[in-house]
Amino acid sequence: MTEILVQQTVEETVPPVQGMGDRVVEHPAWPVLKDAVEEIRTWQDKDGSIDLDAEGAPSAAVAEQAVERVVTAVGRLAPLLPHDAAYLDALVGDLRRWAGGGFAVPDFLDSLLAFQPAARRRDGLQHLVVFPMYTQNGNPDRNLEAVVLKMVWPDWLAELEATRYDNPLFCGITFEDFTSGYDTNSAVLFPETIAVREAPERFSWGGIFCDREAARFRRVTEAAVDILGLELPDDIREMVGDQDRCQQAFVLWDMVHDRTHSHGDLPFDPFMIKQRQPFWMYGLEELRCDLTAFKEAVKLEADGVPQGRDVQYAVLFDRMFRFPVTGERVRNYDGLGGQLLFAYLHKHDVVRWTDNKLHIDWQRAPEVTNQLCGEIEQLYRDGIDRPKLVHWFAAYDLVSTYLAPHPGSRWAKGPDALDTSLPPRKLVDEVLPDEFPLSMFYEALSKKLKNVIASTKGITAAGAERVAA
Repeated sequence: MTEILVQQTVEETVPPVQGMGDRVVEHPAWPVLKDAVEEIRTWQDKDGSIDLDAEGAPSAAVAEQAVERVVTAVGRLAPLLPHDAAYLDALVGDLRRWAGGGFAVPDFLDSLLAFQPAARRRDGLQHLVVFPMYTQNGNPDRNLEAVVLKMVWPDWLAELEATRYDNPLFCGITFEDFTSGYDTNSAVLFPETIAVREAPERFSWGGIFCDREAARFRRVTEAAVDILGLELPDDIREMVGDQDRCQQAFVLWDMVHDRTHSHGDLPFDPFMIKQRQPFWMYGLEELRCDLTAFKEAVKLEADGVPQGRDVQYAVLFDRMFRFPVTGERVRNYDGLGGQLLFAYLHKHDVVRWTDNKLHIDWQRAPEVTNQLCGEIEQLYRDGIDRPKLVHWFAAYDLVSTYLAPHPGSRWAKGPDALDTSLPPRKLVDEVLPDEFPLSMFYEALSKKLKNVIASTKGITAAGAERVAA
C-alpha cells in the first residue's frame, strides 16, 4: 500500500484527523473523493471515456488532477479498510493507467479481480468501491461511481447459508453513501456492470442493497395498504413499520432468490448464457425465484425462524403492490410476474377486491402461492423435453390462463398466426412491447401510487425513517 499512502498532495487536500471514528463516510477524505468523482462524471461519455477535444471538456491536466484527488483520498481512507488493501492498490493502478492513456474507454479489470467482498462476509464490514460502471435500473452509462457500503451478514443468516442455502458469492449490503449513479432506483452492485477490457471467466460476488429494497417496500406498501383499505394482522403491520426487520427479510429473500437461478429443473440457463427470449420467460424465471424464496420461508417459519414469516409477506406485497406499477410497460418482466401472482391469487379466491377494499385470506395465502410455484416448476420440468418454441408457447399458455393478452397479439392467436419456419429468436420480434397490459385494477392503482413510487428514487434506510418520523 506504500504507493497510495505516500502522496505529495495529501496535506493540501485532506486535513489530518484527530479523534475520528472508523466510519469511512465520517473521514474528511470521503467528501473529497466523492466531489472529485462527481466532477469526473460530468466529463465522461456513455462508454466512460473522456473526449478531451470535445467542446467544454477539461484539459488533460485538469482531468489528471481530479483523478489524483481520488487517488489521494483513497490513500487516506485505506487504513480504515485493511481487508481491501489489494483492491485499493489495484484501483490506484487502474485510475492512473486510465489517466495516462488519455482517458480512453476505462479498463478496471485488475481492480475488479482484486475486489473480493464475498471472501470475508462479516456483519458491518465496510467497503469503499470505486469503479466506472452502469447502475442497473439507474444510470445506463459507464460513469465513475464511488460507494461506501456495509456488509449485512448476521449470525443467523450465516448459519442458514452454511446449512441450507449455500450461496458463497452472495453479499447482502447497505448504503453508507454514494455518488449520483446510485441516486436512482438501482439496488444492486454487480461486477458485470463494470468497464473492463474482457469479462472474467466467472464472477466471484454479487451485492444487493437490502436497505434500499426494504425502505422502498415499506413506503409503497404503506401507501398501497391505505389506498386499498387492506386490514393487516398486527405482526405484519409491525413488520412494515420496522426498517431493520424488513432489511432482515430482504437479505434472506435475496440470498435464496439469487441461488435459485442455478437450482431446480432448468430447461435453460437464462442469465449465465445470453439468449434472446420473449420477456415473459424472464418474468416467469424471476417469479420462480421469488416463489421459491416464499416456499422456503414457509418452511423456515415452521422451523421457528422468525424471518420466515416476514419474507412471505415481503414477497407478496412487493410483488403485488410495487412490481406491476413500477417502470415502463415495455417488456416489463418483473411487472408481469407481479400481475401474474395477483391474478392467480385472485382467481383462487385468496385476494378479493370487494366494496372498494382489498381482502386477503391470510391462512390460505401460503398454500395457494406455493401452488403457483408448483405450476411454474412443472412447466420447467416439462420444458426439458420440449423444443424451445414449444416451451415458449407452453409458458405463454400458463401466463395467459390468468392474464389477458393484448387483443392485437399474434402470439395469442397461436402458432398458426406466426411463421414458425423462422428461428425462434426471430419470432421474439412479434411479441408486443406490452404483451399483457395492466388490468383495470392496476391501471387505477398505478395512478394512485405514481407519486409514491417516484419518491423512492435514491431512497435509503435513513430516508425511510425520516418519512416515518
